[in-house]
Amino acid sequence: MRLIVGLGNPGRKYDQTRHNAGFWLVDELVRRYRGQWRIESRFLGEVARITFDDGADVWLLKPATYMNKSGQSVAALAAFYKIKPAEMTVAHDEIDLPPGDVRFKFGGGHGGHNGLRDIFSHLGRDFWRVRLGVGHPGHRDQVIDYVLGRPGRDEQMLIDACVEKAADQLPRLVAGDSERAMHALHSR
Repeated sequence: MRLIVGLGNPGRKYDQTRHNAGFWLVDELVRRYRGQWRIESRFLGEVARITFDDGADVWLLKPATYMNKSGQSVAALAAFYKIKPAEMTVAHDEIDLPPGDVRFKFGGGHGGHNGLRDIFSHLGRDFWRVRLGVGHPGHRDQVIDYVLGRPGRDEQMLIDACVEKAADQLPRLVAGDSERAMHALHSR
C-alpha cells in the first residue's frame, strides 16, 4: 500500500459535511503521524507523506477537484509515482452504512458515489476502500442534500468514532495484513 486517498469537497462551505468523511480520515492520519499537508497543483490537491510505526511510508491525498472529478487528482498522483490501483486505498462517505459503522472492502461497485465513479473511469475498481458510514436520509431524492449537509452532534460523534477505528487499523491494511485489519474493524 503506497497511497491513501480521502474523498471530499474543498472549501470551508463543505468542511463539516458528511461527504467529507474521507477528508476527515486522512486528516486524522496526518495528525497522528505528524504529517504536513501541502498544495500540489500537478496533483490537483493536497498531499502529505507519513510514516507508520512499522516504518511504512505512505502518500496521502485530498483531491481539490470536487467530488465528481476526484479521479483526475488520484490518477495524476498515481501516474507520477507509478502507484497501481491495488496499492491504494480510498476513504469515502457511505450512505449504505449507519453512522459509526466502517468497513474495508476491495473492489466492488460505486453505489452511485460520484467520487468513486470518477476514480473508476480513470483507474478501474481494483483498489481498497474505507467505507465510512454516514447513514441514509430515507429516500434517494434526498441523498444530495443529505451528504452535503452537516451531521447532528450525536451523529458526528459516531462518525468520528468510525474515523478513529479506521485510522487504528489502516497500518495493518497498509502492511498487507488485510485479514486481521478487517477482522478487528468489522468485529463488534
